[in-house]
Amino acid sequence: MSETQSNPALVAAENYEKNIVTYTMSPFAAILLEHANPQPGEHVVDVACGTGVVARQTAPRVGATGTVVAVDVNPAMLSIARSLPAPEGAAIDWRDGNALTLPFPDDTFDLALCQHGLQFFPDRPAALREIYRVLRPAGRIAVSVWRSLEHNPASQLIWETIARHLNTTTATLLPSFTLGEAGELCALLESAGFADVIVTARSYTVREPRSPQLIARLLASVAGMVPAYAALGTEERTALAQTIEREIGLALQNYVEGDEQLYPLSTHIGLARKL
Repeated sequence: MSETQSNPALVAAENYEKNIVTYTMSPFAAILLEHANPQPGEHVVDVACGTGVVARQTAPRVGATGTVVAVDVNPAMLSIARSLPAPEGAAIDWRDGNALTLPFPDDTFDLALCQHGLQFFPDRPAALREIYRVLRPAGRIAVSVWRSLEHNPASQLIWETIARHLNTTTATLLPSFTLGEAGELCALLESAGFADVIVTARSYTVREPRSPQLIARLLASVAGMVPAYAALGTEERTALAQTIEREIGLALQNYVEGDEQLYPLSTHIGLARKL
């Protein structure tokens, strides 16, 4: 058995890269970099890099005269990142590190990037203050967070239904959507000391292969958050998935095209600079 097959954390990271990054995070990384506009020769840090899609897309933009440092607290994510082919341009320095205590001196980087990580940090203001610290004067930050569920209709349809059947909330099941208001993101950046804050909404329709077991797969992904569901037997889990599928199946057809599932998703891009 390979190391990846025997390590659940590596399996999860590999599946994240194969499925989530390929269809969702990669196009949204391109959107983030469109706004961030990294320049040749710049020194860039990617905070909460995951398996590294933002860093890999940044490296050709800053070129061989620039630097890209990618930081994550999850060793399995970094292991997968290091195993992937290196892009052209800057060599990427993969670092094990916590966003709340970044392992860099003050005034190190021209640009800090953070794609869909800020909403997961246990102390968002502290993380933004750390990013502010490691940026050079006039350095820039570009951060993306998902907008609230009402701006992501396919996700809203599915997860509100799942939450109701599990007698819980979408916030419990989907922490990734818990920083969805532009005003909140703007206030966080300003409170960390950033100036010239601009928050822009951007949307993109993700296309991925259709999954006939979509609801069952999503239910399994949140089992650890809902003990009552985790305690169900196999037949009870199957019955619950079938009940939800019958309830929203017709509405879900609006997000199916041939052999693909379509997910219109909307994100906020926050831009600001260090004084």
